[in-house]
Amino acid sequence: MAENDNGPATLEVRDLHAEVEGKEILRGIDLVVKQGETHALMGPNGSGKSTLSNVIMGRPGYTVTKGSVIFKGENITKLPPDERAKRGLFLAMQYPTEVPGVSVVNFLRTAYSAIKGQPVGALAFRKHMKAQMDKLNIEDAMVNRYVNQGFSGGEKKRNEILQLAVLEPQIAILDETDSGLDIDSLKLVAEGVNELVGPELGVLLITHYQRMLNYIAPDVVHVMMQGRIVKTAGPELALELEAKGYEGIRAELGLAADATVDASVQA
Repeated sequence: MAENDNGPATLEVRDLHAEVEGKEILRGIDLVVKQGETHALMGPNGSGKSTLSNVIMGRPGYTVTKGSVIFKGENITKLPPDERAKRGLFLAMQYPTEVPGVSVVNFLRTAYSAIKGQPVGALAFRKHMKAQMDKLNIEDAMVNRYVNQGFSGGEKKRNEILQLAVLEPQIAILDETDSGLDIDSLKLVAEGVNELVGPELGVLLITHYQRMLNYIAPDVVHVMMQGRIVKTAGPELALELEAKGYEGIRAELGLAADATVDASVQA
């Protein structure tokens, strides 16, 4: 396991407030994810989950108004996304982007070289990538195609998991990895994640539904509403959500009926 002065690599979000186009979305988030742990972050549409993932990775357009993001003891709140990635953070996006004219293998080699801070030879990289492909049961044909162009929803998400495997981050944020997947694709993606989960990787799995957690077992489950984490417990919390629904949790906690932070923001 990678170590720093405090042990495992740790992502810590402290009293994080953030806005988009002047609209406050995050209203005081506190969260700690350590290397080797799997956390699930659940919540209804508009609660701010995807906004949190984008703020953690430093995506432009999101303004932090208070609080901080700490990774391995360093305040990275003002660092650009590429610097956060170099330090060992990774974000699998809810809606992966197409990159016409660029093959998956060339894209991954460029990203891998950037993370390592130096060019990586074609043969050395191919050997590294092939080992990850074999682990995930990904065929050669996929990596020779242009990035996400003509990919099915399941192929796009499996490509994200391949990126995760190749880049070897210490903490990965998986934003709505189950979004738009049928049950067979969901199982394939979950199997890929489970191949990678272990002492070297901490995961923050963002999802609306308990179904993803049938295949990926979290250590901790958080419920997010109205831009805040309102409840944290063990895996049983996901089952409680399945039984009660978000309305039941909202009523239990005495929260206002409208949990939508901003219907115009994909969160």
